[in-house]
Amino acid sequence: MRTNFSFPDNDWALILGASSGFGAATARELSSRGLNVFGVHLDRKSTMHFAEETIADIEANGRQAIYFNINAADAEKRAAAITTIKETIGEGGKDGGNGMIRVFLHSIAFATLRPYFSEEPQQAMSQRQMEMTLDVMAHSLVYWVQELVAAGLMRRHSRVFAMTSLGGDRVWKTYGATSAAKAALESHIRQLALELAPHGIAANSIRAGVTDTAAARKIPGIEAMMDWAARANPYNRLTTTDDVARAIAALSLPEAGWITGNVIGVDGGEQIAG
Repeated sequence: MRTNFSFPDNDWALILGASSGFGAATARELSSRGLNVFGVHLDRKSTMHFAEETIADIEANGRQAIYFNINAADAEKRAAAITTIKETIGEGGKDGGNGMIRVFLHSIAFATLRPYFSEEPQQAMSQRQMEMTLDVMAHSLVYWVQELVAAGLMRRHSRVFAMTSLGGDRVWKTYGATSAAKAALESHIRQLALELAPHGIAANSIRAGVTDTAAARKIPGIEAMMDWAARANPYNRLTTTDDVARAIAALSLPEAGWITGNVIGVDGGEQIAG
């Protein structure tokens, strides 16, 4: 049953990876509950329509949408975006006064999908590719949260979420660097939960079940994984991005603040059945 709770008019969500997949679904869900949305995405002209469609849906919910088409792991671009965010929130909402980042979601899927070893050495994972994957998909979480808290944009009742996967503790061919990133991401969330608790900010990893997204479709062998998940899941279907978005919205309610430092499965029981 959907709660009647709605967020203050001048509060915002900030979503990394906001143009498609879990990020876009969460942007739509949170805007339907009253949050304005800052979105960070990286799209070329051929995929820009995904961001435009998400923005249109947010605005149709009567909320503001401000999107930044940037590399979320670029320190200078991150600083510039946070400056804009602070200037915007500082203007206040309909009721006046400064708002805050109520929900921060890290949902970036940008990785090198290569094996560690290959008969053709040039096809194996390189140091540069490994470092890029870890930096974008894990470490960038910490840098964004550090700067948001330092800027006074995240305060008591704010939430930090990071999208993880079964790769955090399982292996899959060509998924090694991403698995390492997910494991690091979960570790970062635990540390953030510890250090942000005095500020009243909760942090959790969200482990979605196997979901048919554009990012997932890039993983070699994903069809076999989807077939397995659909059979194993007690609900006999895959997880959807909307399933995950609704869970994040529920965990963002004021009453859920005591839930922190966890890896929360949103998978319809896929993990226990598998």
